[in-house]
Amino acid sequence: MTVNRMPPPLKVVLTDINAKVVEAWQAAFADTPGIEIQRGSILDRRVDAWVSPTNARGRMDGGVDAIIKRHLGAGIQLRVQRAIRDEFGGRLPVGSAVCVPSGATNPGFLISTPTMEQSSQDVSETLNVALACAAAFQAIHLQNERAPGSVGSVALVGMGAATGRVSPRVCANLMWTGYTLFNDFSFRDYDDLRDTVVAQLDDIENVPETERVRIRPPERPRR
Repeated sequence: MTVNRMPPPLKVVLTDINAKVVEAWQAAFADTPGIEIQRGSILDRRVDAWVSPTNARGRMDGGVDAIIKRHLGAGIQLRVQRAIRDEFGGRLPVGSAVCVPSGATNPGFLISTPTMEQSSQDVSETLNVALACAAAFQAIHLQNERAPGSVGSVALVGMGAATGRVSPRVCANLMWTGYTLFNDFSFRDYDDLRDTVVAQLDDIENVPETERVRIRPPERPRR
């Protein structure tokens, strides 16, 4: 792990049909540059990549996953699961992601990152949303290393805020934290990413819910 990563020149669109999630994003990302917040379906966002919260097996059978599969066709699940098999041995850990061609013009890529191990799992008491968000941006970084400039814009939904039962406020705070940590640190791989995010947030459970206006990573010496 290294630090002081310069933020990538990436257009980030946060979009959700849930007005409470949108309001929570507006508070959490209030002073974060380069973030566009909209209310509406991710299907209407014209960007290079969509991020879909998924499960460890890449089964696109619920939530945003199911909506995207209906829109892009059943082949997208096959591509996601093939990437999970080839890159992770068939099981995608929370805090990792795959980026695959969508088979469509818009978007060109789909990034699948798990917020849960199984479909419709309650992750409201976990750090999974922060891990998934950071992993999604790591996947973009890796894709742009393979093909420079291939992903210059991305749309994300409220991770875990529907089937994962994460409250809009906590969802927004954790997504802000995952995005901020990605921009503050460079990761050797997804194992390094998970270790770093968890280490930075290891005392988050000691902060009362009512005090979490925004979850800020604890101070840590920079190398």
